[in-house]
Amino acid sequence: MGNIRSFKELRVWKNAINVAMTIFELTKSFPIEERYSLTDQIRRSSRSVAANISESWRKRRYPAAFISKLSDAETEAAETQTWIEIATRCGYLSKEQALDLDRQCEELLSQIVAMISHPEQWTINTHSSKTS
Repeated sequence: MGNIRSFKELRVWKNAINVAMTIFELTKSFPIEERYSLTDQIRRSSRSVAANISESWRKRRYPAAFISKLSDAETEAAETQTWIEIATRCGYLSKEQALDLDRQCEELLSQIVAMISHPEQWTINTHSSKTS
């Protein structure tokens, strides 16, 4: 964990924000009839990845809660991949855009799974052993 003081310093959070912002920009060109369906869904899921990472950071004192929030982030990243696929099949994203976004999501997923697999590297140990 090093000297990280804020979730905003986490590379995984920065990557999640970048994906969410890329999706925001790309979805501006989606058809108006998709505003309250596909556009809304892909934006929400992509934003949730970063939000859940930030929430997990505040749960570092509780390993199970930390892992649970990261699991939510993992789920949202996978959901985002599904929306990317649907947007591509609908012709709203080019194959290149979709491949790049999917690659970024896979990188996010890899980072999240690594954190889930080794929570001891990220969580705060609040139980100190006292000797008498």
